[in-house]
Amino acid sequence: MGQVLCVDFGSTFTKAALVESGSGEVIGSASTPTTIGTDLLDGHRTLLARLGVPEGTPAVACSSAGGGLRLAVVGYERTVTAEAGQRVGLSAGAKVVHLCAGPLDGAAVAGLRAARPDIILLVGGTDGGNADVLLHNAIRLARARLPVPVVVAGNVDARDDVVATLAATGRRLVVADNVVPQIGVIAPQSARSAIRTAFLEHVIGGKGLSRDPRFAQLVRAPTPDAVLRGVEVLADVHGTDTLVVDIGGATTDVYSCVTPEGEDATLRKDVVAPLWHARTVEADLGMRWNAEGVVEAATREGLPTSEGLRAYAASLVARPAHLPADPDERGMDLELARLAALVAVRRHARPAGPGERPCALGKVGLVLGSGGVLRHHPAGEVRPVLEAVTTDHCGGWKLPSGARTGVDTAYLLAAVGLLADRDDGTATALARRIVQE
Repeated sequence: MGQVLCVDFGSTFTKAALVESGSGEVIGSASTPTTIGTDLLDGHRTLLARLGVPEGTPAVACSSAGGGLRLAVVGYERTVTAEAGQRVGLSAGAKVVHLCAGPLDGAAVAGLRAARPDIILLVGGTDGGNADVLLHNAIRLARARLPVPVVVAGNVDARDDVVATLAATGRRLVVADNVVPQIGVIAPQSARSAIRTAFLEHVIGGKGLSRDPRFAQLVRAPTPDAVLRGVEVLADVHGTDTLVVDIGGATTDVYSCVTPEGEDATLRKDVVAPLWHARTVEADLGMRWNAEGVVEAATREGLPTSEGLRAYAASLVARPAHLPADPDERGMDLELARLAALVAVRRHARPAGPGERPCALGKVGLVLGSGGVLRHHPAGEVRPVLEAVTTDHCGGWKLPSGARTGVDTAYLLAAVGLLADRDDGTATALARRIVQE
């Protein structure tokens, strides 16, 4: 049936998997340092040669290189639409670099500009509700010198006026359904799709990551968006709530796909409903660029650290491509990973705000680890990292009972997500290979 190459241009490493269409068999996989200093396709060509990829093989890619997707959210007020916009932005694979609410003024526009977003998500009001703030903010954004695309996902009754206002000044925009059509309801899919469209059409080619137009043609999604889609397929394949902890060089991302039960499935007690397929990104928790952040965050959580670990973490910031050179460094790398996973899952699971409920992780049946630090160590050394998460009785969230653990050793979750919309069953077959029954 042919083959397809799946590529992830990461912040530190570029990874590729050559997959047999239909069967999901992995023909080969490889990684190389991301060639951010020259051209991202330099690393891509290295992987093509290493894997012996036949000429003309179809390829799809995702990217978090060059800082990934930087999103600013402009909302009606912080506790409803701005908060909902932030959650939707995270689920779309973005790093939310700025969040503001209420009528924009000069200082707020200056704050937006200073955050250097790639995309602005404009939200506000429930459908049929007050549209004054949404329209005011559209006018301010139309007049502002912010040359980034705007995703419009607010009150649909005011959508035509908002679009006309932005379009009148030549602003690039993508239109979506309201992320909060009514109080207690959050509708992420349309905005998530619009953010991906804006990323592909207006952002990925303009980051200066490659001079070759093939790069923009290859990339189909921000990496975290592809991974969340892969987690959704994985959860469906195994028929269980699923938690994924992706420990990267710059961030630690946590993904959860859970099925609401009981009153969670029928009642809307929160002003902003939870996302049952969700992602959180911890920008201060990374194995290299933010290694010191891991130690600092662990200390604030009351988790013990050592002076040796602090010194090791400090040394990594200046050499993000460093690999452990001896058993002592391997041990410290795994300890950093354990702490990053613990802190990240605690943050993911805790209530988003006062009066809200923790993430419903009590029925998680599969906890999957991802990231180079877990892939490149023997299973026996990695197991304590994930077991620390499933036995964290001080984390403030309901622990799953009997959840099995595993590691995405071939880094296939992103590939599953990239292939999920094909109708040949490749994504499903590939997901089964991540964790064998």
